[in-house]
Formats: sequence, structure tokens, C-alpha cells
Amino acid sequence: MRSRPLAMRPTLAIPVIVATIAAACVAALGATVTDLGPWYQSLAKPAWNPPDALFPLGWTLIYALITIAGVTAWRAARTSAQAEWVIGLFALNGFLNITWSILFFRLQRPDWAFFEVVALWLSILAMILYCGRFSKGAALLLVPYLGWVSFAGALNWAVVQLNAPFG
Repeated sequence: MRSRPLAMRPTLAIPVIVATIAAACVAALGATVTDLGPWYQSLAKPAWNPPDALFPLGWTLIYALITIAGVTAWRAARTSAQAEWVIGLFALNGFLNITWSILFFRLQRPDWAFFEVVALWLSILAMILYCGRFSKGAALLLVPYLGWVSFAGALNWAVVQLNAPFG
């Protein structure tokens, strides 16, 4: 009897499928609430603001890295409790990611979104530190995400400074 390759075993494919669906849902929800219409276009932005077309490309790469990191960490977890924490941290992060888009674009409150991006940044740091305890690879895959959100937070702050008050 021939055994299946490791990657083809159904129990090992489940985290890949779940993580991919979760990342796609977070990305789709975030994209749905992101409105680059007249309000956003009228905002004063710093000279170092990248072109709008760069953001979907950057987020696509980031979501791919998050997905791989989640699967890597989940598989590396030594106990079911560790695996549950991985899922919980990634779920919280996805919620915070969508919440930022809602605050910034739908509620048109970059000031509130800036405070929320701090929570998002801390959630990424928590994922890196927690996953790094048993998967250095997963932790390293999340570092670009931390950098991306650090840049986004600085950009968010600049938008607040250039356009306040809001509401």
C-alpha cells in the first residue's frame, strides 16, 4: 500500500483550506468596506503616500504571508491549546484588520482608525511573539505584515494631522 505524500493527507490539508478561506474572507470584507471615492480622494495626503494601485498588491502579498504563517504555526503547535491560541490570535487580528477599514473608510474617521491601528499593530506583535515560541518560520513570515501596518499607521497619522478635525 502506497502512502500519500504528507501535503496530500486530508488532516494536514484542513488547516491550509481553513486558513485560505479565512484570509480570503478578511481580504474580501476589507476590500468591500474600502471606498476610494470622493471623500478619500479629497483628503490631503503626505508626499510619501504611495499610489493607490500599490495597496491591493501589497495586501495580496501580506495576506499570502499571513496565511502561510497561520498554517505553519498551527501545524507547529505542540498542544491543542497552543493551536487554539494560534486560531484565536489570527481571528482577533482579522477582526481588527476589518475594523480599521470600517473606521477609516466607512465611518470616515481616520482619527479613530489611528487608535485602532495601534491595537492592530499590537495584535501582530502578539502573533509574532506567541508563534515564535514554537515556530520561528511563522514568526518571520509575519514581520513584513508588522512593517506594512507600521507604515500604514504612520500614513494614517499623517492623514489625521493634515485633515483634522473629523466628525
